[in-house]
Amino acid sequence: MSQTLQNWKQEINQCDSLKVLEDIRVRLLGKSGEITQMLKTLGTLDTDKRREKGAEINQLKEGILLSLQERHAHLAKQALEDKLVAEAVDVTLPARPERVGTLHPLTRTLEEVTTYFAKAGFSVAEGSDIEDEEHNFNALNIPEHHPARQSIDTFYLNAEKMLLRTHTSPVQIRTMKTTTPPIRILSLGRVYRSESDATHTPMFHQVEGLVIDKDIHMGHLKSTLSDFLRNYFDIVDLPMRFRPSFFPFTEPSTEVDIGCSREGNSLKIGAGNSWLEILGCGMVHPKVLANCGIDPEVYQGFAWGMGMDRIAMLKYGLYDLRAFFESDARWLKHYGFSPFFSAGA
Repeated sequence: MSQTLQNWKQEINQCDSLKVLEDIRVRLLGKSGEITQMLKTLGTLDTDKRREKGAEINQLKEGILLSLQERHAHLAKQALEDKLVAEAVDVTLPARPERVGTLHPLTRTLEEVTTYFAKAGFSVAEGSDIEDEEHNFNALNIPEHHPARQSIDTFYLNAEKMLLRTHTSPVQIRTMKTTTPPIRILSLGRVYRSESDATHTPMFHQVEGLVIDKDIHMGHLKSTLSDFLRNYFDIVDLPMRFRPSFFPFTEPSTEVDIGCSREGNSLKIGAGNSWLEILGCGMVHPKVLANCGIDPEVYQGFAWGMGMDRIAMLKYGLYDLRAFFESDARWLKHYGFSPFFSAGA
């Protein structure tokens, strides 16, 4: 019996699948199995022999049952591990693009602009959409009679002259009041003005830059904006000109034009016989520095501002700004971008 038990155990331990193991169990322990047949022969033996033979067969049966249970546990564990490996899902992989939608052109533009200036050492500063006249106008050297302060252009909220900010410049003012130079920030977000047509909406997005330090001059401003615009439009030889202008918060002030072509009733950025105004900029007015507690005899700086919606329209060939905010999934599917892109590319 012991040799028989060893042979069967060896067969069980060499079994490599649960199906084969079940076949062995049925062959040995089933209704017509070998051990069952052994038990049926006990009736032909006398009492002493039956008792002795029965004990041997039961010991054989228990040994087989134990071997079957151990092998079954091993094979079941192995089968589970194989299944987990075969059906494993790498949760670190990105989702399939078609399942996560597309990026809005403004979202892509925001990421492109912030990525570029982050590499240039700028930090992002944000502020409230609701402002007061002190930070939105007064501290920026904008006089009370200035047209921008009239209700026809500005959304006032109450008699205390709280308003929806008309630019992100108040973020710059609050930063200068609470931060010791050097300062290098990008302020961006939603702004509000009472106008609406194909290229203007009551709410739009603006990005402004501010640099305050010692020994800052106009050359720093020009090189910063030239490098950015050529990088953003991906045109190395993009024609540019800085045209004298006027803003209450900068002195001197300029508007930046980039070269373009308008042939064939189409606008193409780059070399051409025409110019397109893209942004306003200048050296921070000494009065603005003084209003923020910064000594204009020690520090100087430059600032600029541009509409993110506008530069998105120019780069990606969009013609009506109002479509940006209509929540039309068809428009977004057509003009949207894959989320799997490098903003710094």
